[in-house]
Amino acid sequence: MIKNERQYRITRSQAQKFQRAIHELEKSVPADKVHPVLHAAQINALRSQFKDLQDELSEYEKLRGGKQTIAELESFEQLPSALIQARIAAGLSQEQLADRLGLKAQQIQRYEATEYRSASLARVAEVVRVLKAINLSRQTH
Repeated sequence: MIKNERQYRITRSQAQKFQRAIHELEKSVPADKVHPVLHAAQINALRSQFKDLQDELSEYEKLRGGKQTIAELESFEQLPSALIQARIAAGLSQEQLADRLGLKAQQIQRYEATEYRSASLARVAEVVRVLKAINLSRQTH
């Protein structure tokens, strides 16, 4: 999951590199010792990875643009991803969420990088409260 603009830019750049590599392989003739089936498998593997990157980019863009809703949680294990998605959907950067919580941006980056494993339950509740308040204010405007 893409969690911030930096990761988004890196993923977009990687997707472009995959796209170029696919294009180059598609127009190339397999080397002498490379079996055509292996050549095709290599192209298909790159296409699969490219699609995964595109899916991640699309999810982030939809969340950021308010075009994707966050599903209800079916288990507690889904909470970290839901918090990250809610932050993105609320239009907040990690820095902006940190400001609202009175924290440094690096702390939010650590929480998200570790799927909130290092956050106390009280801190998670604060994050939920802030994100809920932003969501409610967006709905009334």
